[in-house]
Amino acid sequence: MAQNNLNDILAFIAVAREGSFTKAAARLGVSQSALSQTVRALEQRLALPLLVRTTRSVSPTEAGLQIMANIAPHFEEIEAQLALLGERRLKPAGTIRVSAGEHSALTILQPALNKLLPDYPDIRLEIHSENRLTDIVAERYDAGVRMGDQVDKDMIAVRISADLRWAVVGAPGYFARHPAPQVPGDLTEHNCINMRLPTHGAIYTWEFAKDGREVKVKVDGQLVFNNLALRIQSALDGLGLAYIPEDQVQPHIDAGRLVRVLDDWCPACPGYRLYYPSRRHPSAAFTLFLDAVRYQP
Repeated sequence: MAQNNLNDILAFIAVAREGSFTKAAARLGVSQSALSQTVRALEQRLALPLLVRTTRSVSPTEAGLQIMANIAPHFEEIEAQLALLGERRLKPAGTIRVSAGEHSALTILQPALNKLLPDYPDIRLEIHSENRLTDIVAERYDAGVRMGDQVDKDMIAVRISADLRWAVVGAPGYFARHPAPQVPGDLTEHNCINMRLPTHGAIYTWEFAKDGREVKVKVDGQLVFNNLALRIQSALDGLGLAYIPEDQVQPHIDAGRLVRVLDDWCPACPGYRLYYPSRRHPSAAFTLFLDAVRYQP
């Protein structure tokens, strides 16, 4: 149906509800004569009288009553849904689905929940902690979290952390039995606690850099985990060396429970970015979530 026909029906509904062209015209913000012409044009197109007009009032005919019974409720529903959307704009709501690695979910997203959720009870967050490179568009996530150098160029990326450092650590008891490595290549002689990458199923290669020289070492050992806590605990138990985000092991280093090696081979690397498709128009809820996780130096 043409847009004019919809407008004409809305004009008729207003007159039928008010029982008066004068009142309906005032509510719609049009002149009484223009409103009368609109309704007459609709009656002519339908070839049916819709209103009984008297000097004091107007009332729907049988055809007019059918419109009020069968068509008007649909317009009311549309108006209600539009009002609900407007209310959501003022009162942010909805579910936000995010794919993130275990470390970023634990250290960045989880603390942000405390800043966001108590004040916005209608916002829901669904965080999938997974260490694989997820296609957030294909898997219908609203956003993902990756290191800064891993975000595709067609995505909008928001910095959510400072630069990161990694640390090679082992328990004092382990080093009582094994000499500390002096260069990354020495790690091939150690029992290393590995992490398997779920995206390709390969073992993560430990990465180092110093004085502009980059070194990647494929280490070996008795243990392979896809869990951060288990790798840390295994290092604490003296079962081998682990390659862990610095912030997760610094308390253990400070307390003497772990010893750090190859410190000068572990420079800072790009921190985490929260990214989402450039064609996405952020909702009010998503904008609030962005503000909650955005990095503040």
